[in-house]
Amino acid sequence: MPIIFHQPINRRSFLKVSTLGAASIVSGCKHTENRSSSSPTNEFRIALLSDTHIPADRVNGHRGFNPWENLKKIVPSVISTHPEAVILNGDAARLVGLPEDYRELAALIKPIARTSPIYIGLGNHDHRENFHQAFSKELGKRANLTDKHVLIVEHPVVRVIVLDSLDIVNKSPGLLGEPQLKWLAGYLGQNSDRPVVVFVHHTLGVGGGNLIDAAQLFSVLSSCRHVKAIFYGHSHVWENTVRQGLHLINLPAVGYNFKDTQPIGWVSAQFHSSGVNLTLHAIGGNTVLDGSKHELTWNAA
Repeated sequence: MPIIFHQPINRRSFLKVSTLGAASIVSGCKHTENRSSSSPTNEFRIALLSDTHIPADRVNGHRGFNPWENLKKIVPSVISTHPEAVILNGDAARLVGLPEDYRELAALIKPIARTSPIYIGLGNHDHRENFHQAFSKELGKRANLTDKHVLIVEHPVVRVIVLDSLDIVNKSPGLLGEPQLKWLAGYLGQNSDRPVVVFVHHTLGVGGGNLIDAAQLFSVLSSCRHVKAIFYGHSHVWENTVRQGLHLINLPAVGYNFKDTQPIGWVSAQFHSSGVNLTLHAIGGNTVLDGSKHELTWNAA
């Protein structure tokens, strides 16, 4: 499962995390329920990171950028926004997910983990077994999915689902697979009481290094009007688009960009019941849009 790395200092007790087993049948999403929460919490602040590419060798870089130094620089900025959770959306490690990569990552994010739980998904440059050994402390139960793991983060205003698109280490394409898609369809069909946002590492195009079964993912989500957005990384691009009524948010990379026009950094997100406010924090690359904000409103259920 995506790992929760947290060394709490008596905070975040309201945050409920769980993983649920695979659904035995695929359930369609015909409608959403309008059940209001009794919790006074009307906002959920999450720091969104992706593609950190942390190497065991601290000076290892790409295109003139140093991923280790970039993450070190970002950590105080993340802490200063007081997030209630942090999501690192895949490609945490440099290339092949060495144990030493994850040890460096754990040391770098330890200051954040003292105040906020960190949920780390898997990308194509991660190694599942090495990752689990490095981040052995888990909360919740593992889903009954062979070699695929999902995590659900519950909050009164939004439900966050982190999917696992890692297929072959250091090979660009990603794959959810039929069991994971079947689980997702069943789970969404049974849980429609609040907006849902989905995280997956891979891009959602056709062919190349995209998510191989992206079309199947959209098919699952198309009848689930309570699913509002998909957050993804992989392309090292900062972009917001809409497809089939879903907001698609491509997160910038922490480690390095592929094009000079793109920023390097992270995004702070303020989720509320009717949408999310996103703020870009650019620390390198193209910093022209640093501090820019996007207010996304969920489509009606």
